[in-house]
Amino acid sequence: MDTVCYQNLMSRTDRPGETATLALAGVIAGVWQREVPRVGADSLARLFRRYFPGVKVESAIPCRYDALACHVFRVDEYDDLVELLLEHRSRADEDGEWLAHAIAAACMDDNHLWQDMGLPDRADLSALLHEHFRTLFDKNTANMKWKKFFYKQLCARAEINICKAPSCAVCIDHKVCFGPEQ
Repeated sequence: MDTVCYQNLMSRTDRPGETATLALAGVIAGVWQREVPRVGADSLARLFRRYFPGVKVESAIPCRYDALACHVFRVDEYDDLVELLLEHRSRADEDGEWLAHAIAAACMDDNHLWQDMGLPDRADLSALLHEHFRTLFDKNTANMKWKKFFYKQLCARAEINICKAPSCAVCIDHKVCFGPEQ
């Protein structure tokens, strides 16, 4: 994560305690530094005006304006994740749309989702999902790790079973999908 970018964003927000602000700042200063976000220039400008007034998009996301210096997301996978999240938005507003793109972008990184979003812990991510994507949150009844859960949802939608066992309870990889995230 680009800590200078993150600090700049957080110093310009009037919503410093909101989990959505922390998540958006974390993704902007993290994965969006390397990957071109598929949000659209006008929508991205509105996001900045709402959450980080006074910060210019091109100063926070240089990648957005110099796409040759960055690679683009795994487009199909990213789009599928955004679609899944948008279907489960609690409210049909731009906040949910921006967060869907931020979450999908963070899913492209290698750490736990809460880490890739720059959040303090998994509980903050869960609270964010509970507030903005309630029906999807409610489906995770076994408290599966969020990235694993999202991809399991995508596989179920495509009628693809990639699991080795007939149920999670008897799977030898249970601890990979469930358990603590430090």
